[in-house]
Amino acid sequence: AEVSTQSTGVDAVLKEHLERVTGVDWAPNSNRIVTCAGDRNAYVWNYQPESGEWMPCLVLLRINRAATYVRWSPQEDRFAVGSGARLLSVCYFDPENNWWVSKHIKKPIRSTILCADWHPSNYLIAVGSCDFKCRVFSAALKELSDKPETSPWMTKLSKFGTLLAEFSTTSGWVHSVKFNHSGSKLAWVSHDSSVNVVDMNSQDKILHILTANLPYTSVLWLSETSFAAAGHDNCPDLYNVKHDAVVFGARLDVKKEKSTNSNMSAMARFQKLDDHGKTETGTKLHTTHENCITEIRSVSAVGDKVKKFSTVGKDGKLVIWEVDALCSQIAGLTI
Repeated sequence: AEVSTQSTGVDAVLKEHLERVTGVDWAPNSNRIVTCAGDRNAYVWNYQPESGEWMPCLVLLRINRAATYVRWSPQEDRFAVGSGARLLSVCYFDPENNWWVSKHIKKPIRSTILCADWHPSNYLIAVGSCDFKCRVFSAALKELSDKPETSPWMTKLSKFGTLLAEFSTTSGWVHSVKFNHSGSKLAWVSHDSSVNVVDMNSQDKILHILTANLPYTSVLWLSETSFAAAGHDNCPDLYNVKHDAVVFGARLDVKKEKSTNSNMSAMARFQKLDDHGKTETGTKLHTTHENCITEIRSVSAVGDKVKKFSTVGKDGKLVIWEVDALCSQIAGLTI
């Protein structure tokens, strides 16, 4: 994992993992970085202002398969690590031994965990996995003296690891899950190209839409009723929740102007072919990203509305999108 404050330089290289790094998350308030990798380990990196270095702190995951995903909680006092061991490790700091220890959520997870997202309350977590399920668990820790409040997600106080809700997808593993700002709605996308939303007050009714697009891999709420999803189509799409239905809003990537040679004469075409010795080949993509988008993250927000968000893709690009600019460029766009 690399930490960079400029586009042209590397500030630090965090060398500790022995296998491919599969997850990174930065806690903005405490300024700590957590990483996980295929070597079945996770580390919390603490910045030392005196030396200007990032120092690793050991995390006891206690897993026998590769770690796949990591995410800090809203209060940054714990984080969750998904893995191929069919369990979720919820980790918290042990000051006596100066390391991070974990508690496991196992049942009824039956496959690799691909994604997770914390509820704004800090005590609930949604998990998506390869068994075609999206689940919500209690993540309240007595070790941290948690005092969660009841809600439609947790109608009565439940101990750590209690399954609170379980939702099925049609026929695809869950790539991404996300609570909205208030925590009243949960959205997830899966490999069957479906988009799903459930409200905490009507959990028996899943708002489901099967799209004609390639599968989405990441989802982010832009407001209480609108969210963006992106994936193998290389473009973020907007969806709105209206009148108990999920409705497609718009493609958020305004296509670039396509160059054309339609006005070129036949003589000019043959002359160009003679000069270059070959015809134009290949496919020109007209999206900002030229390969699959792997993640969407919020960059800045005001209240429950995201003002800027970022996308990263397998083309090596990191793109910042301004919501107000998108609204002005795309006619009829409402978020």
